[in-house]
Amino acid sequence: MPSSTETETGAPGKAAPHAPDRARRLPSWSRLPAWARRTILFAVLIGIWQAYASYSGASRFVFAGPWDVARAFAEGWASGEIAVATGTTMRLLVTGMVIGIALTIVLTVLAMTTRIGDDLLTLLSSMINPLPSVAILPLAILWFGLTDSALIFVTANAVLWPMTVNVSMGLRTVPATLTMVGRNLGLTGWRLTRDVLMPAALPHAIAGLKTGWAFGWRTIIAAELVFGIAGAHGGLGFFINNSRYFARIPDVFAGLVTIALIGIAFDLFFGWVERRTVARWGMKEGATI
Repeated sequence: MPSSTETETGAPGKAAPHAPDRARRLPSWSRLPAWARRTILFAVLIGIWQAYASYSGASRFVFAGPWDVARAFAEGWASGEIAVATGTTMRLLVTGMVIGIALTIVLTVLAMTTRIGDDLLTLLSSMINPLPSVAILPLAILWFGLTDSALIFVTANAVLWPMTVNVSMGLRTVPATLTMVGRNLGLTGWRLTRDVLMPAALPHAIAGLKTGWAFGWRTIIAAELVFGIAGAHGGLGFFINNSRYFARIPDVFAGLVTIALIGIAFDLFFGWVERRTVARWGMKEGATI
C-alpha cells in the first residue's frame, strides 16, 4: 500500500509543497517593481477606455477611443501643431514660475528678517491665496491687453502664494537648536536666513515648488481656454478649445493626453530632485516604492 508521501507527490520520498508555501513563492502585487505595477494599471485603464468607446454606444462626435486618440496624437506631433502649442504654454509657464519664485524669495526673506515683512506676508497670503488666479484674468486683460503678459501675470500669481506659504512654513518650523547655533556663530539677518534657515526648510521649499507648479500648470491651461491666442501661436488650452470648436474630438483628447504626460514628467522630475537632496541628506524618511 503506498505511503501518504507517495500518494500526494506521485514519487516516493518527496513531500508535496503546502499551499501557503506555493502562495509565498508567487510574486505579490507589492513585490512587483513600481514601473511594472504602474504599467499594469495603465494597461487596465486603457482597456476600460477602449471597452467604453466600443460598447457604450457613445457618439464619435463627443467621445474618442484610444486608437483614434493615439493617431491624432502622433499626427499632431508629426505636423508640429501640438509641439508648437506645447512650447508656447511651457514658455509662458516657465516665465511665470521664475517671476513667482523670485517674489517668493523676496517676501519670505522680508518676513523672516523684519516684523513688517512678516505682517505683510500674512495679510497678503490670507487675502490672495484663496482667490482663484483665473478670476483675475479679466483684470489682467484690462491692464496688459491681449498679450502674453496677461497670461504670465495670472500664472505668476498662481505660483507665488502656494510657494510662499510652504516656504514660510518651512522657515518657521526650523528647529530652534539650529537657529541658536547659527546665532552663536554670529549669523544674523540675511546670513542666518541664507546659511541656516533656507537649507533647513528645503523639504518645504520643494513641496512648495511642486504645489506651485501644479497651480501654475492648471492656471495657464485654463487661462488659455478662456483667453484664446496671444502673439503668433496659441498654447495647449487654445489648441484644445479650437479642436472642440471644429469638432476634432480625437485632437481634444490628444491635447489632454499631452497635458497628462507633461504632468507625469514633472512629477518624476520632482521625485528625482527629492531623492537627490532631501532623502539623500537624511532630511526626510524616504518611502520605499
